[in-house]
This record gives sequence, C-alpha cells and structure tokens, in this order.
Amino acid sequence: MDFEKWVFLGFFCLLRWCIVVVQGFSYENISHISFLENFGVSDAPNQLMVPLTLIEGAAHKDAVCLDGTSPGYHLHRGFGPGAKSWLVQLEGGGWCHNRRTCVFLKTSRHGSSKYMEKQLAFTGILSNKPDENPDFYNWNKVKVRYCDGASFAGEGQNEANKIYFRGQRIWSAAMEELMAKGMRTADQALLSGCSAGGPASILHCDEFAALFSRHTKVKCLSDGGLFLDVMDVSGGRTLRKFFNDVVTYQGVGKNLPRSCTKHLDPTSCFFPQNLIANMKTPLFILNAAYDAWQVQASLAPPSCDPHHEWEGCKKNHTRCSSSQMQFFQKFRLQMLNSVKGFSKSRQNGLFINSCFAHCQSERQDTWFADDSPVLGKKAVATAVGDWYFGRADTKLIDCAYPCDNTCHNLIFG
Repeated sequence: MDFEKWVFLGFFCLLRWCIVVVQGFSYENISHISFLENFGVSDAPNQLMVPLTLIEGAAHKDAVCLDGTSPGYHLHRGFGPGAKSWLVQLEGGGWCHNRRTCVFLKTSRHGSSKYMEKQLAFTGILSNKPDENPDFYNWNKVKVRYCDGASFAGEGQNEANKIYFRGQRIWSAAMEELMAKGMRTADQALLSGCSAGGPASILHCDEFAALFSRHTKVKCLSDGGLFLDVMDVSGGRTLRKFFNDVVTYQGVGKNLPRSCTKHLDPTSCFFPQNLIANMKTPLFILNAAYDAWQVQASLAPPSCDPHHEWEGCKKNHTRCSSSQMQFFQKFRLQMLNSVKGFSKSRQNGLFINSCFAHCQSERQDTWFADDSPVLGKKAVATAVGDWYFGRADTKLIDCAYPCDNTCHNLIFG
C-alpha cells in the first residue's frame, strides 16, 4: 500500500464513520482560550432548551465567577424510571493563566454569568430523547457552567484587577444546591465533563462519590480531557508551561489530590495522566487519539511553528509529511501508554478512536447517530452505557494503521 493511502486510512480512522467534522473552529490566531470558545454543539431540530439558574447565596460563600458574578447551571428534571438518577456535566471552555488572559476571559460566558446564554440546548449525553441518548435520556441532567478558568479548581484572587479564582468554591456551592434539589437521594449518578471540564471531572470524581451513600452507584466520565505532558513540535513543552502558569496564578495547588502532590509537583498533578491511577471511583475516558485541541494549541501552536511548516498539515492531514505523521503517531502512542495502568482495572472504561475530534459526548453526531464513530460495533453512547450499567467490559482502542476489524476492539491485557 503506498504512503498516500496509508496517511488517509491511518489518520482518518480507516472507516468512513470515524471522520468527525469540527464545526465552528477557526484556524487563525489559535490560543488556549479561543479554540475552546469556538467549539459548539451540532445543530439539530427540536433541541431541548434548558434555562439558566444562578446559584442562590453563592456570593456569600465567595463562590463567584472570575468577575465576581454568581455562577450558574442548567437543570432538566428526570422522569419515569430515571427520576432518581442524576447526570452532572461540568462545562469546558479553556483556561486563563495570567492577568491579561483572565481579564479577557471574565468578559465572556466562561468568566461571567452576565454573558452566559439564558438557555442552552441539551444534546448528546444531555438529550431527553431515547433515540438520541438511549441510556440517560430520562435522567435528571445538569450542566454546571464554567466561569473560573481553572477547571473548577482555583482558590485566590487578584484584588488590583478584581479577578476572583473560586473554582473549588463554585464546585462545592453547585453540588450543595443540587443535593438540596433532590440529588441527595439519587440511586445512580454520573459526573461528566468535556475539554477543560474533562480534567475537572477527574479532579472532583472521588469528591463527587463521597457526597452519596454507599447505596448509590456513582461513576465518572472524562471526555476530551486527557491532556498530555508531552513535547511540542519545537522540542519544548508548551502545555506544561501553560498549565504551570494556570496552577501558580490561580492557586490551584492546594486543591489538587494529596495522593498525587505527595510525590509530584502541583503542575504535574494538573495533568490527568498523573491522577487516574490513584482514583477510587470508576472512570470512563473518552478521547480522540489525535485530539483536535491538543494538535492545534499544544502540539503545533503558531508560537512553535514560526515558519508555518505545520499549517497545511494541521488543516488537512493528507498534506502531512512522513516526519509529521510520525510525530502524530508518537503522540498517539504516548496517549495509549498513559492509560495502560488505568485500563487494567475492570471498573474503568475506555473509548479512544483515531479521529481528529474534541468533545464527543456533547455532540449528537458523535455521541449517537447513524454515522457516529464506532469501535467494536459500538457507538460512543452504547460503549458508555455498557460500561456504566455493567453490561460489558468496555475498553475500546482504535488502531492507527491499515488492519482488519479485529484491531478496532483492542483491549489492553
């Protein structure tokens, strides 16, 4: 097979159903904030629109957004057999790491409730339609809005610029209010998060489980949140430097799991790859092996590509050179190696497809649709449902090279 076919098949998932369209993405002036700001959910007719609720009394607990406004959430009540089941999704939206970026973020919906949409469409894992969301459609579903810029983990403030880092307090205030609204008596609960909400769902997973009695089935889902501490195309570590600034500027260190910080530095403990091995609560990792955000903003950002050698490759992967493809394949292997230990636990689940994608649980076309990505003959929604309800041991990893379909059901041994 010639190289051109190898590139096309290997990088575009080998099968037609695994090609994922990234809507609303601008390749110009890429940044850690702008990419995620532009990520939207897919358009669909008759979407469920859910109103925004601000958290009562949050300001009295100093649980405020970057600009000091009250945080919020969207709640759609469950019904029928799902009336006592709760799905809580932590919104993503990038991070801010210094005065300039936090001042910018606090004038957006990811830093202030003044700019948040008054209604949000619930699609994908939040849909209330059984043909779109077969296992969780009738659950109580909550989307906690993201307005702290540090994956719900910061603690501190910049008084001179009136910037408040209260991510941990926002998390606590939101959980307290939801518990009072009926979540306390849940029979089943699932904490999920996408993008910056992915690390948040990992950071807070065991805390979430501790809210409930031992009779409640509690699990967590991280979508597009497996951000890796790896080298970029210039040989540096763009994301590590960025995360170090986030952790330092927002005082995140004091809220990171002690099981990690007792032997690693705080920045390392902000990377999910260093947290997942010590988690007690069952966790499902949903990620693209060629995560679109990490490719654009972490592996090959403009700051590391002054001669624009990667620009064409990032826009159209059939234009990648052999060495560029090898770089991406190395990244994919680093991702798989980071979850090897995690995968050995029967309580955990995996769905890692070889797609150019980011956040697949929120979008209807990638969560559960006729042309959704499939591994082991399962769409993402089916794989997550099988894992949550214990119908199957779900650890699905796509292969990156031309092969027969048996490779699309690889389980780490």
